[in-house]
Amino acid sequence: MAAAIGAGMPITEPSGNMIVDIGGGTTDIAVLSLAGTVYSKSVRVAGNAMDEAITLWARREHNLLIGERTAERIKMEIGSAAPLAKPRKIEVKGRHQLEGRPTTIIMNDSEIREALAEPIRVIIQAVRDALERIPPELSADICDRGIVLSGGGALLAKMDERLRIETGLPVQVAEDPLSSVVLGAGKMLSDFTLLRKISID
Repeated sequence: MAAAIGAGMPITEPSGNMIVDIGGGTTDIAVLSLAGTVYSKSVRVAGNAMDEAITLWARREHNLLIGERTAERIKMEIGSAAPLAKPRKIEVKGRHQLEGRPTTIIMNDSEIREALAEPIRVIIQAVRDALERIPPELSADICDRGIVLSGGGALLAKMDERLRIETGLPVQVAEDPLSSVVLGAGKMLSDFTLLRKISID
């Protein structure tokens, strides 16, 4: 455990928090306790991999070539990690792979969910691995407090619900998932007492 306990501090039971930060290039998973990192893992599957999966799906299923921005827009507007209450559709413009002409098609949330299935599966498996590796004394805290989602990937519709179903744990999205890492680092750097508790190996 990375936390340093100062002399004379009262001995308390460890308390744990699990954070899952789904960024652009990586998904970072950490279990924190007593101002230290008990477990951490990074997988190279996150928002960019989801965009790429949508791009590949459009090419394979519709012979449509689209760019990264279009793929990201599709993900944000109709992408989801679990079935939506109301079906969604989106008009997608690109270039026909075989004919080379501009083409417009309609894509729905069901096929985008299928396109995103593999990257989402990898992220969920990484969370499961983390849950299996945390110290037993922290398991009760994780069961009570659940998982906090941050990063742009946390904004994918139903991502929190899908994680809740797959892990059986409560899942909440950070108040400002896009900025939570930066805001947290800023608060830490301005809190000298907290900095003294943190040791860097």
